Amino acid sequence: MRLYLQDLIRLDQRVRFLLAGGFASGVSWASRFLFNTVMPFALAVATATALGMVIGFLIYRSFVFPGSSRSLAAQLGGFLLVNLIGGLVTVAVAIVARDGLLMPLGLTEIAAPAAHAIGIMAGAVANYIGHKTVTFRTA
Repeated sequence: MRLYLQDLIRLDQRVRFLLAGGFASGVSWASRFLFNTVMPFALAVATATALGMVIGFLIYRSFVFPGSSRSLAAQLGGFLLVNLIGGLVTVAVAIVARDGLLMPLGLTEIAAPAAHAIGIMAGAVANYIGHKTVTFRTA
C-alpha cells in the first residue's frame, strides 16, 4: 500500500502533529551527533533543538495547522515563544538526565544520546501544549 501526501493530510490533526513533531525531533536528535563533534554537549543539544524548531514550524504551519486564522507574524511569535520554553526544557532535562541519572548509573556509553532523547520527549510535551493553546489557536 502506497501512502501519498493527500492521504497524510487526511489524517487526524493529532496524528499529523505527532508525525511532524516526530520528524522534526528525529532531525534534532540525529543532528546532535554531528554538532557534538565540534561543540560541547549542551551547545550541541541547543543547536540541534534550534534546527528541529525551524523544520517543525514549516511542517506544523503547512501540514498540521494549515487553517489557522492567525497571521504569519503572530504564528511565528507564538512558535518562537513556545519553542524557546520547549528548548529550555529539552536542554535542562537532557543535562539532568545525563549528569544526574544516567552517568551515576554507570551508563556512560549511552548517557548522551539517551539523555538527549529524554530531553526531546519532555520538550515535545511542552511544545504540544503550547502550540495547541498559543501558536496555532484560532484568533
